[in-house]
Amino acid sequence: YLDLELLVYIAHGLKLPPSRVYGVATFYHFFSLKPKGKHTCVVCMGTACYVKGAATLVKTVEDYAKVRSGETRADGSLSLIQARCIGACGIAPAVVLDGTVVGGQTPESIVGHVKGWLENGSDRAA
Repeated sequence: YLDLELLVYIAHGLKLPPSRVYGVATFYHFFSLKPKGKHTCVVCMGTACYVKGAATLVKTVEDYAKVRSGETRADGSLSLIQARCIGACGIAPAVVLDGTVVGGQTPESIVGHVKGWLENGSDRAA
């Protein structure tokens, strides 16, 4: 995670305006301005994923895990993130679960993954 002091330090070191560094840090979903949770669920919102139901996947995780997109649960167990595109259009809708790309997701399958993290304290998706 990148805190604001670090962004200013980088900008100074590269002789760039802080706004340029901030723009890069907020464009890529792999960078975060807040600490991430123990587990991360990144839902691809690219065109192929979106038309195959990515918005429904986000809503499903928000409702099930009680976390808003772009945020981390209060207990620090899960961060839900939307990405512009993860480049996995052929397996849409795709999500990245703790760094592993998983395609063909449905509301039921994504709840299964998240449930394993939240209810069982598992380090792996169900």
